[in-house]
Order: sequence, then C-alpha cells, then structure tokens
Amino acid sequence: MNAPIGIDTVEALVRKQLASALGGRRGMAEAAIPGVAFTAVWLSTKELQWALVGSLVIAGLALVARVVQRSSTQYVLNAVFGIGIGWVFVRWAQSSGGSESDQALAFFLPGILISLGYTVVIGLTCLIGWPMLGFMLGSVTGDPTAWHDDPQVVRLCSRLTWVMLLPGAIGVLLQGPVWLLGHSGRIDADQAVVLILILRTGLGWVLRIGSWSVMIWLLARNATPLTPSAEVEAASTDAEPA
Repeated sequence: MNAPIGIDTVEALVRKQLASALGGRRGMAEAAIPGVAFTAVWLSTKELQWALVGSLVIAGLALVARVVQRSSTQYVLNAVFGIGIGWVFVRWAQSSGGSESDQALAFFLPGILISLGYTVVIGLTCLIGWPMLGFMLGSVTGDPTAWHDDPQVVRLCSRLTWVMLLPGAIGVLLQGPVWLLGHSGRIDADQAVVLILILRTGLGWVLRIGSWSVMIWLLARNATPLTPSAEVEAASTDAEPA
C-alpha cells in the first residue's frame, strides 16, 4: 500500500483520516446547530415554516463562511441535506393530516431512520469481515482492498468500526421509542421533540466524544506496520548489496 509521506503505521493513518472525516469542533457545530435552531424557533413561535427557514438561514450562513474561506463545505452540506429531507417528511405529515406538532416531530424521523440504516450496514461490514474503516484506509493508500490481506489491519479496523457505530446505535435505541410515543399520542408531540433534541445533541455529543476517546486509545500504540511484514522482509532483502 502506498501511504502518505510521514505515515508508516495503520494507527497513524486512521487517526489522520478520522480527523478529516469528523471535521473537528466546527464540523460538529455545523451539523448540530441547524437542528437546535429548528427546535428553538418552533417551540417559541409554533410557526413551522419559520422554524424551517431559521434552520436553513443558519446553515446558509455557515455555507457562505466556508465558501469565503475556501474550506470544506462537506459538513454544512450534510446539514442542508438533513434539513431538506426533514422538510420532505414534514410535507408528508402535513398531507397525511397531521397537526403542526406532528409535522415538527416528523422533521426528526429521517435522522433516526438514517442512523438505523447506518448502524445496520456498518455492523454487517464487521460481521462479514470487511469493516467499513478498512475502506477508509484503502481510499488513501491507493488500493481499496489491499488492507484486507493483513489480519492485524482487519482486526484493528473491526474494533474501530464497532466503536464508531455505537453512538448511532444507542441514539436509535433511545430516540426511536420517544418518536413512536410522540407519534402515537402517548406523550405530547412537543415534549417528544424536546426529548429527541436533547438525546441527539446533548447525549449524542457525549456518546461521540466517548466513542472517539476509545478509538484514540486503540490508536495510541502505533503498533501495526502499514506494510505487511512479508513485504517488509522482501523489501529489505532486495535492498541488501549482492
């Protein structure tokens, strides 16, 4: 595998890729704040359209700032995509005769469904022995599947992938029942919206930080050579003078 200059272990390479994929504090804020704005505007005004517009305005300002600074717009666009899908579900609830409270609750359903699908798919990649983080590794080494030839790399990527999907899985297990209770009328829909926001933004960040901390601990050893040992021995043999 051809690694970037200065990176000679799997752990170092995955750390670099994770830092890029997560987007740091700014990327996390850009992903979360539009949802917080939607809920805050909705609860204070009960105007669903204003809530949607408010979340889009905040995401739009963040997008403009990214464009002006010529930095990655990935995280803002993810938020905009989430708002767009939420709007589709709001319209669906409206066409089904749902109240404005039901429509506000529908805004959060896509996020729960996406997290559920993500958890199932990512979990399956581990169960079949091709963990998703391995493909992240392969995307920067020039060969998308060469990492699978090294059992050490596969084991490391499997552990990291399981840890990575835990926050989403826990989020679905907690948010899903709250959404169903709100949708069925067993609890007030406004209360369900607030609970989902707390679980998604408050507890969600705590779970992500915990997950990343475990991943950092697993990656702290710098113990797995990026090139399989057999290739290293072959290279050293070829380099010896005749």
